[in-house]
Amino acid sequence: MAGKKRSAKEPLEFRNTQLADALQTQDFAALAFALRHGPTVVPLLRPGQREDPLDGGDVWTYRDPRTGDVALLLFSDATHKPATLPPAVALQSPGWLRAFLSTHKSEITTVFFDIAGPHPLQASPADLLAALEA
Repeated sequence: MAGKKRSAKEPLEFRNTQLADALQTQDFAALAFALRHGPTVVPLLRPGQREDPLDGGDVWTYRDPRTGDVALLLFSDATHKPATLPPAVALQSPGWLRAFLSTHKSEITTVFFDIAGPHPLQASPADLLAALEA
């Protein structure tokens, strides 16, 4: 059976309602479930090329100028991304998040979800990898 096609008028929703609910309750088990079964909104320094499906763009990370620590900022909804961050976002899959964290786990010191609210949460890359692989 063919999958349902989205009409050109239907906008792509850059959100994960299950992730937002998990953040609201600060429930790490629910967070892990939401990350394993739904997308994550990721800020981009450079969006990908539309004509190249393999180009996902460049993920934006924050480097603390005092310590050099690198933080990955993820969002449950694009509307929770502060306006001070680059404007582009991507909706990334659980597989992408697992691969990105695995590749950059030695560089990323912490991961923030919805850093500006309404329900921020901080976790280590190792904890998130364990949650994604459970």
